[in-house]
Amino acid sequence: MGRTAKPIMSVSAIFGSHDWNSSGRSAAGNGVVRHRRTNGPMNIDPSVIRQVSREKDIDAEKMFGALEEAMSSAARKFYHDKAMVTLIDRQTGAMTVYSPRTVVAELDTESEEPPPEVLLDEARELVAKQGTRGEVRVLRPGGEGEPATEVDDVALGDEVRVYRETVGLGRIAAQTAKQVLYQKVREAERDNIYNEYFPKIGELMSGTVKRFERGDMIVDLGKTEGIIPRDQQSRAERYGQGERIRSILFDVHRNPKGPQLVLSRTDPRLLIRFFEMEVPEIYDGTVVIKGAVRQPGERAKVAVRSRERDVDPVGACVGMRGSRVQSIMRELHGEKIDVILYSDDLITFAQNALAPAKITRVSPIHHEDGTMSLDCVVEDDQLSLAIGKKGQNVRLASALIGLKIEIKGETEVKGEVAEALTRMLQASRLKQTAEKLDEAGVGSLFELLEKSAEELAQIPGIGEATAERLLEAARAAEEEIRSPRSEESEEEEEGEEVPGEEEAGASTPAEETIVQE
Repeated sequence: MGRTAKPIMSVSAIFGSHDWNSSGRSAAGNGVVRHRRTNGPMNIDPSVIRQVSREKDIDAEKMFGALEEAMSSAARKFYHDKAMVTLIDRQTGAMTVYSPRTVVAELDTESEEPPPEVLLDEARELVAKQGTRGEVRVLRPGGEGEPATEVDDVALGDEVRVYRETVGLGRIAAQTAKQVLYQKVREAERDNIYNEYFPKIGELMSGTVKRFERGDMIVDLGKTEGIIPRDQQSRAERYGQGERIRSILFDVHRNPKGPQLVLSRTDPRLLIRFFEMEVPEIYDGTVVIKGAVRQPGERAKVAVRSRERDVDPVGACVGMRGSRVQSIMRELHGEKIDVILYSDDLITFAQNALAPAKITRVSPIHHEDGTMSLDCVVEDDQLSLAIGKKGQNVRLASALIGLKIEIKGETEVKGEVAEALTRMLQASRLKQTAEKLDEAGVGSLFELLEKSAEELAQIPGIGEATAERLLEAARAAEEEIRSPRSEESEEEEEGEEVPGEEEAGASTPAEETIVQE
């Protein structure tokens, strides 16, 4: 949202204090447009153009081009000629106005807007009547314009320029030029703002809360204004008019009224920028942020790794007695931050991401559609901690890793294992063999899978053939446990609500993940 621009300057300041009379002539002025003599040609003051260029930070050439366009428009209205062109000398300010015509043998009468053309005979007549007074010039294709003194100088394909007096333009030129110049300056200012801020998307912006509009926060950034939409504001934060605020430049939109700078207080990049400012090791590249996710105002997770073995990335981010991370938490109005160690090993990274809970086992589950999820097993007393309040912890961990995570307690897993093993043993007619396994100290599916066929065959009452069948049944039971739940079983469990667990397997987290490398 661009700031409303002040007028460039008054007509008298731009075009001089001219006293236009009915004939279009004026007294000498001190503005941009001036007369060398009372009845002389109209000229431009280049120094004033360059002054405006410096004040508005606009290319002076664009200013001259805008004035040429404005004067051409005024000349077209005054002379009723749509082909009028104006040229301004950049050094002296001398202004020339002419109407270009291409010499042709036959005029184009079919076009709705016929091109500026003139018949050969008419062109020679112009030269005969006006060429000797220097008011007509003929341009050969690819050549320079020279005064035409002989009618034979004109040929087909030449460009004939009929020059006009500028003294008669008067107030029309002043008003038209003012409007065009003002528009061009506004367009240039908008382009400057867009070109300045668009490359800064993702950077930290500091400003002051200026006002509120329908829930959106308008922030004064100095040169322009930014807007923090309601959906980019943290529900845990409250700002008042005049307060300082830091936010991320989320996007820059082009609007008819000027560029709109969209800011955000919920974007994970805000958290990353604060760590870059607070932790020297991140700023100099020793420690790298691999990812960051947020539930704005409540909790966030940041994964870090070190480029040097002797630097502890988590300790560097947390700081002495938590001083660094607490400083960032205060900036985010109490948002809790988990700094975790990144690992290229998916299992290790998943265990770290679910901190502060301690994970017993992590099992990758491959689905038929080519996707993958993770089954994580924790001790029963760690289950609520792993899931978090309303599934917050597992949801953030899932967003950070980029995979769906399902959390299970040991008791639940053991029950599933026992049921699966019993079914498989019954199907394999090995139910009595289970008692012999218990007597031998093999009481779980995982203990059974750790044994080889030779070891099982040494148990009294179990031969080599039975041992092979046991291992086949155990592997089938393990496959059943690790296989994704069927749609029917998921529908059956929809009615069962366990506090915190209903969101534990969320596959589409609302939080955005930002990866640094």
